[in-house]
Amino acid sequence: MKALFLFQRCRVLAAGLSVLALSGCGRGEPPTPQAAATQQSQESSQDTDKPGGAERLKLSAEEIRAAGIKTAGLSEEEVAEQLTVTATIRPNQERIVHVAPRVPGRIVKVQANLGDAVRAGQTLAVLDSLEVGEAHSAYLQARTAQAVAKADFERAEKLHGEQIIAQKDHLRAHAEYEKSKAAFAAAADRLRMLGVSQVLSSNGNAVSTFPLISPFTGTVIEKHAILGELAQPDKQLFVIADLSRLWIEANLFEKDLSKVQIGAPAVITVAAYPDEAFQGRLTYIAAVVDKETRTVQARVEVTNLDGRLKPEMFATAAIHTRSGSNRKALLLPEEGVVLMQGQPTVFVESGGGFEPRPVELGVRLRDRVEVKKGLAVGETVVTAGTYALKARLLKAQLGEGH
Repeated sequence: MKALFLFQRCRVLAAGLSVLALSGCGRGEPPTPQAAATQQSQESSQDTDKPGGAERLKLSAEEIRAAGIKTAGLSEEEVAEQLTVTATIRPNQERIVHVAPRVPGRIVKVQANLGDAVRAGQTLAVLDSLEVGEAHSAYLQARTAQAVAKADFERAEKLHGEQIIAQKDHLRAHAEYEKSKAAFAAAADRLRMLGVSQVLSSNGNAVSTFPLISPFTGTVIEKHAILGELAQPDKQLFVIADLSRLWIEANLFEKDLSKVQIGAPAVITVAAYPDEAFQGRLTYIAAVVDKETRTVQARVEVTNLDGRLKPEMFATAAIHTRSGSNRKALLLPEEGVVLMQGQPTVFVESGGGFEPRPVELGVRLRDRVEVKKGLAVGETVVTAGTYALKARLLKAQLGEGH
């Protein structure tokens, strides 16, 4: 029995050694030609060598052309000293008007809509008012009374010249005529103060309707006139603004107040037109500091004849500083900078590939941005196609993660 047990145990050990030998032979087999080609293609497009801890992407000339990658050498350029602040575009408060009727009236016609460009004297709406009708009736009555008094005075003057009537009758007629002229002038002034013309209806009767007109040329930025509603003098029906010149409102920190002065040139940029800059001038700096934000309100005025700038747009204002001196800076197109893990990053051409380099940015000048740290004069950086490189790098990192 003991010999039989030893024989069976030897057979089990022999079987186990055979399995291990077979699996070892499987691992030593060379890869198939297809797998080898795939591995070689991946290594040619993405070099995982990490000098300085950063991945370097290697692309063929064909891939560079397809991705639209362009490079340029960095050099220092002269830029004016500027203070860059965020701002909001507002209508010029000196060229804005709230239009409301002077007397209560029912809105019977609306002739202007939100966003319409209107000219000075243009009718915005037509209202019907009992008070205007009464004022018109009084005007008609005063005009008739003046005509009668004038005729009586002219007749009395003629009769007095012929010594047919007494002096006192002549003086009485003259006094009545002067009184009628004063009453007529008062009735006309009443219509004028109500903002109503003296034009009568086609049949000569008094009218109760009157137009609400625009006081100057501008754009309707608010409209509250609704057909059939009763309008009141204390409620505006339209707000009209002259948008040909706008205010760019910004807040300056206390530490920056000594850097700027009224009259300084300023360059305004907005996201809607990233390739354009609008020239303006600093026209106002508040006399008090906001106790909550510890900032001072400032205003830049900019011309907007083509109407492309819109109120309430966000903007960036680069205000020339008091020194007015120039300095040297490294400038790079904004397209050449991407965010990687929240850090501004630039791709530098190095070692036959493209290496991502974190940088510290400075001021923005139109479509370019200052690089304060991370790059040196003479280095070749990617100025176009940066997002294609970022996508390839992220893809490579995801592949390594799997």
